Amino acid sequence: MAKIALIGASGRAGSCILRELSDRGHSVTAIARDPDRIAALPHVTPQRGDLRDCDGLVAQISGHDAVISSVPFSASDPQALIESLRASGVPRYLVVGGAGSLLVAPGLRLLDAPDFPAAYRPEALAGAAFLDLLRAQTDLDWTFLSPSAAFVAGQRTGIFRLGGDQLLTGDAGSSISFADFAIAMVDEVETPRHRRQRFTVGY
Repeated sequence: MAKIALIGASGRAGSCILRELSDRGHSVTAIARDPDRIAALPHVTPQRGDLRDCDGLVAQISGHDAVISSVPFSASDPQALIESLRASGVPRYLVVGGAGSLLVAPGLRLLDAPDFPAAYRPEALAGAAFLDLLRAQTDLDWTFLSPSAAFVAGQRTGIFRLGGDQLLTGDAGSSISFADFAIAMVDEVETPRHRRQRFTVGY
């Protein structure tokens, strides 16, 4: 099994990814600002982390097979995260992305659609900028997994679709649960199919 560092392990998406990794037997260094909020699970070592402390982060993630970051884009420094990963020597970087940069029509991102909620726009723009930054890297093995438009609590069904840069929609709209998103993320950890790519997951 792999040794994974998970940044943002106590958040809604991060906690589901943590459980999925633990259930599959991976060894996880679970990093959060408040380690007391990290679920006590098999194969999990909780650690306090501060994204502003680049040297500390490098020390925490060094020696792992992959790093997954599940942190708000507007509350982090993407360039610093990338530089920390590069300095650590960890070979793979997987990112919990956003839906805002997905396309809903040729050349039209979801975040630029007229009905996109203004309150979500700053975070969506920051996520789109992070994706652009990753795409500009020439020496980084990265993957950016975007959820569907509605990223919600729900059951772990294991039944979902994968896509590329287009927003996935169905009869019930565009959605994915945190638990099913976690399956897609950990599947990608175990069997990489989207190296240096963004992909998406939805019902």
